[in-house]
Amino acid sequence: MDINAKEIEQAYLEKPRRLKTSSGIPVKEVYSADDIKDIDNAKDTGKPGEFPFTRGIHPDMYRGKLWTKRQQWGHGSAEDTNKGLKLLISQGSTGVSLYRDLPTALGIDPDHPMARGEVNAVGTSLCCIDDMKVATDGLPLDKLSISILCASCPAIVLLSQYIATAEERGIDRAKLRGQLTNDPLVGYFCYCKEANPPELGIKISTDIIEYCTKSMPLWNPMYVSAFYNWREAGALTAPQEIAFGFSVALAFIEGALQRGINIDIIAPRASIYAQAGIDFFEEIAKLRTMRRMWAKLMKERFGAKDPRSWRLRIAIQTTGSDLVAQQPLNNIIRIAYQQLAAVLGGVQSITSSTYTEPICLPTKEAHMSALRSMQILAYETGVPLVADPLGGSYYIEYLTTEIEKQATKILNDIENRGGIIKAIKSGWVEAEFEKSILQHQKEVESKERTIVGVNAYTSPPEEDVLPGGVLRVAAHSEQEQIAKIKKFKQSRDDSKVREAIRELRGGAEMGEKENLISYIIKAVKARATLEEIMGTIREAYGYSYDPLNMRTSPF
Repeated sequence: MDINAKEIEQAYLEKPRRLKTSSGIPVKEVYSADDIKDIDNAKDTGKPGEFPFTRGIHPDMYRGKLWTKRQQWGHGSAEDTNKGLKLLISQGSTGVSLYRDLPTALGIDPDHPMARGEVNAVGTSLCCIDDMKVATDGLPLDKLSISILCASCPAIVLLSQYIATAEERGIDRAKLRGQLTNDPLVGYFCYCKEANPPELGIKISTDIIEYCTKSMPLWNPMYVSAFYNWREAGALTAPQEIAFGFSVALAFIEGALQRGINIDIIAPRASIYAQAGIDFFEEIAKLRTMRRMWAKLMKERFGAKDPRSWRLRIAIQTTGSDLVAQQPLNNIIRIAYQQLAAVLGGVQSITSSTYTEPICLPTKEAHMSALRSMQILAYETGVPLVADPLGGSYYIEYLTTEIEKQATKILNDIENRGGIIKAIKSGWVEAEFEKSILQHQKEVESKERTIVGVNAYTSPPEEDVLPGGVLRVAAHSEQEQIAKIKKFKQSRDDSKVREAIRELRGGAEMGEKENLISYIIKAVKARATLEEIMGTIREAYGYSYDPLNMRTSPF
């Protein structure tokens, strides 16, 4: 290999190629008190545990409780997923996430023609109560904190399956602890528009909030994931992530208020599912901004009086789109920086993507690497000992305020467009996604944005091999699941199913304010499937039984 002396000298004298954050905020070479002279410390920053909670929602932060180390599992059969969840718990995951497959997210059963090739592929099929029973078998549902990840309209059925499973084990729903990604507007952009009409999504989200606030005191019913998913789908900036995410959250809050639920009942149980990306300082500042903006919105716009309403609980997932297929082991390093940014930003829960993210489902080794990285951060580095250790940094305080200004401007723009539902239906949101995606790609192709292994310091393709190989779900997994659901339908009491479906349809036809969860729980216990339940709800609200228009109601 020839050595070029000029290239060596240029490398030695190398400077940063980009003098702005990932979101395009210009960065000076040094910051001073002059850059934060307009910040009112008492009003805008405060102390940890005090309004506006910029520095954290608790005075002692991680000294009082470390963040939840919540890894997710979902591929293969329900039996496979059950084993995976138990493995994570045995290895120190202090919370777990149950992930559904794509047909479940669309509200169709495994035997649907369009489900072929996707059943149990990138998640677990949860189309009936038996699937939920098997996936959670042996787990202490009254002790375990679980997240059910299904940010689409069928989430209401998965929650009902979980409640029914617990009740059949003699566990009161009031003892269930966890959250559901109650955000059907994510499904509209990320899964299937036809399966997630925005108006139906708002109704379903509101039903979940209303039911859980009345019957499930330990369950977080408002777990908004547009922050994470929309940023992934649209390559959004940090201010856009905040503004779009809050606009969705505000739509859900307004829906709950119209049901007569007090803001001080809704807000203390709210949490968000956001990103922790690779731009280290920007991500820390972003998380601080989120808490500040939430506190002001709850107190000033909605008149919340309970201090718990002002405290935003943030769960994050390390950003999957920051990880690349080239030189995949480098992703371990990226993930560690993302985790560190999340902790310095004061989050309550971390779900870590793994180094296989851009290539395949997480292998056991990839899961353990991500979990061990969090454990090293928690127990070896000393980072959790001080609340908001970067608070007071001229740069961090400036960046926090600048992100707030930009996010507030975007949020106001959405509000002026009539709110997020009208902004979605007008096509404006999708257009913003497309602009951000194109801008990001241009920056990568021009090398303004350097990505190691992609547009700099590359390796020959034959060397970009994933150690241990690619994880693939066994081909027989889908066929076995299809056979199971056919047997499930044949073995049930059809008269009980029809009666439960008839009652569900009647409840849905009573109007927007009739909560459907009790009807759905009854249908689940009668052994109705996900598609049968969602199809009935869809028809009652004027949509086709099948979002893909290939099947009609069997009832």
